[in-house]
Amino acid sequence: MSKDQDQASDQSVAEETVEVTGEVETASEQTAAEAQTPEELTLLLEDARAKADSHWDQLVRTQAQMDNLRKRQERDLENAHKFALERFVNELLPVRDSLEMGLAAATDENATIDHLREGTELTLKLLCDSMEKFNVAQINPEGEPFDPELHQAMSMMPRGDVPPNTVVVVVQKGYTLNGRLVRPAMVMVSQAEAESSD
Repeated sequence: MSKDQDQASDQSVAEETVEVTGEVETASEQTAAEAQTPEELTLLLEDARAKADSHWDQLVRTQAQMDNLRKRQERDLENAHKFALERFVNELLPVRDSLEMGLAAATDENATIDHLREGTELTLKLLCDSMEKFNVAQINPEGEPFDPELHQAMSMMPRGDVPPNTVVVVVQKGYTLNGRLVRPAMVMVSQAEAESSD
């Protein structure tokens, strides 16, 4: 690029800058001219104050609503913790009633073992149904392969009639709640019989 071209370019940029600066100054003068009288300035100030008061009022109301919402959520959460088991307790009450009636029947002179067994079976069924409603599942793994995720081995038993690591005795059944282990099943597990030496 030649020296003459550089000078022409610089002059063009300077002219554009003067034009833009002139336009900004003209706009500022128009704004100042529009609001020069004290009455107009007072009106603009009052309008700005009204808008500020309106925004302040909206802010205060929003803060109050947020505070009320937070308090309501805290109360709901507290109630949820306090009464989370209410439905489960309502399901268990008939089981307790049945146990109390069974105990009263057992103290009766005319009580028989058959009647007590029948009452106990009905009470157990009532309890199992109540637990099932709340997704409490029983783990009774007799005859199944040992699973350390669900079972706890109490001891090993040499057995030749079942494959090794098979649950042969369930000492105490386990339970899950919604698929999550609550208590593992306590089991005895088979192991291969030791070969006898002749």
